[in-house]
Amino acid sequence: MDPISKNPEERPSGIAALDQRSREIFGRLVDTYLQTGEPVGSRTISRSLPSTLSPASVRNVMSDLEDAGLIYSPHASAGRLPTELGLRFYVDALLELDSLAIEERAQIDASVAGSNRGRSVEEILTETSNLLSGLSHCAGVVVAPKINTRLRHIEFVSLGPGRALVVLVNDDGSVENRAITVPVGLPPSALSRASNFLTARCQGKTLLEVQKLVSAELATQKRELSDLTARVVEAGIAIWSGDNAGEKTLIIRGQSNLIEDRATLEDLERIRKLFDVLEAKKDLLDLLGAAEKGEGVRIFIGSENKLFSLSGSSLIVAPYRDGEEKIVGVLGVIGPTRINYARIIPMVDYTARVVGRLIT
Repeated sequence: MDPISKNPEERPSGIAALDQRSREIFGRLVDTYLQTGEPVGSRTISRSLPSTLSPASVRNVMSDLEDAGLIYSPHASAGRLPTELGLRFYVDALLELDSLAIEERAQIDASVAGSNRGRSVEEILTETSNLLSGLSHCAGVVVAPKINTRLRHIEFVSLGPGRALVVLVNDDGSVENRAITVPVGLPPSALSRASNFLTARCQGKTLLEVQKLVSAELATQKRELSDLTARVVEAGIAIWSGDNAGEKTLIIRGQSNLIEDRATLEDLERIRKLFDVLEAKKDLLDLLGAAEKGEGVRIFIGSENKLFSLSGSSLIVAPYRDGEEKIVGVLGVIGPTRINYARIIPMVDYTARVVGRLIT
């Protein structure tokens, strides 16, 4: 397939010259393809048109559409399928968005807002990814901001010889924990002293602030700690030292939906390549980071982006904002190129606005 151009002026001139009848036939072809995933024949289109147009006349128009690069034939005797260029033209010029159903609005409101009770922002956004996956029958994707919350308590818990758990309790009630290595034979009193030392300095501060404060104290020997306890404290703050407050967390749910579609089962190799894309989280984060710079819903179709050039997938995403109208993340849906654009675009847009109101 030809690569897609996002700029109308870069498209083949034949597209601009399409008359109303050609656009109507092309729109019917794409609508049918999005519903069935199968090649569409001239007889099928002829039957669906309100006017009496013979299959032969439809075939002539389809030949022109093929010359314009909008459709192609997968087999000599088969019907036609839209190219990626055709799908882009359809989305940009012909697509009529559905109104989001009242039931779906209510489900989004209930799922996202209902997940707010006593849960962290990341947990809320994880539920949002699950919700988008369930509603779209594709994979839900959310880029969550790395929240630099303020701390309430830090505690060390023994996990056995040479291992301990560092537990961070944040002001919002959320808890994070990570395992660290400690000297074998470390007495329980050393863990207790390390907990008391850090808790006395962490309350109301961010983790980054605690790291700077404690590192300065340990460096200047201004401490009331034994060497063993100091080593525990250093290990406890070092385990988070690689965290960057500007990082984003990528949440993907519902990948299994991508192999349930009958059409995609015929090309498992493409699905495998898409899964490889989902595993390469840094590249996907870079793509979603570009989506953060745009306004409203962004749509990437197949080879428009190199990440999806092999898997033949589409990505529909929208940014969500905080109370200061600053974009803090992106959410959306990944699915096959024959995704239901008319239904999913308003779904993603509405969910982004609900999430923005909630996290504000």
